[in-house]
Amino acid sequence: MTRYATIPWPLAGIFIAIALVAQDVLLAAFGANPALVQTTYRMLVWTIGISSLVLLLLPPRRAAYLLGFVVCAGLIGWALWLQYGLELDPCPLCVFQRIGVIATGIVFLVAAIHNPGRTGAAFYAALTIIASGIGAAIAAWHVWIQAQPKGSVAACGMGLDYMLETLPLTEVIGRVLRGSGECAEQGWLFLGLAIPSWTFVFFVAMIAAAMALVRRD
Repeated sequence: MTRYATIPWPLAGIFIAIALVAQDVLLAAFGANPALVQTTYRMLVWTIGISSLVLLLLPPRRAAYLLGFVVCAGLIGWALWLQYGLELDPCPLCVFQRIGVIATGIVFLVAAIHNPGRTGAAFYAALTIIASGIGAAIAAWHVWIQAQPKGSVAACGMGLDYMLETLPLTEVIGRVLRGSGECAEQGWLFLGLAIPSWTFVFFVAMIAAAMALVRRD
């Protein structure tokens, strides 16, 4: 069983107070419309909070891997509902992030079937770091694109299907990562954060869980 150091409530209260003060300082320092700074701060807070909650509630290895797979499947299901239920078509960067979620889910499913020991858990943690790490990097880049002033991002480009049919894979990846008008639209929001921000939080939480499972006996 993994044990974590306890933090006295007064100390936790001080950390919370410092975080709130830091938010006010950041918002004041970056002007009246610090979109990127505010979004980054919110992402940081939610990433720390959800990752900490995941580590506190982490079940034994096999159950944790299975739960991770269920979470990944749920996220893909939610993405499909946004696409077909709310008619929010995913931009190319969103599709790349979906691939990262699917890859992470496959790693968790295989790990749940395998039910590895510490060495195997370290191997699956490495795979999770690769899959979720790439997904987190793409999500962070997507957040940066969405924070740019209107008109500074190129207009809507070719669809991903068309690019895959007509261009080499390396050029497709390059064009997608440069972003386009549809990638700059935030679309669905929850608690002030758009889809790529929440996707980033998810990827980091999955990495934290996979690393903690190495010592979770």
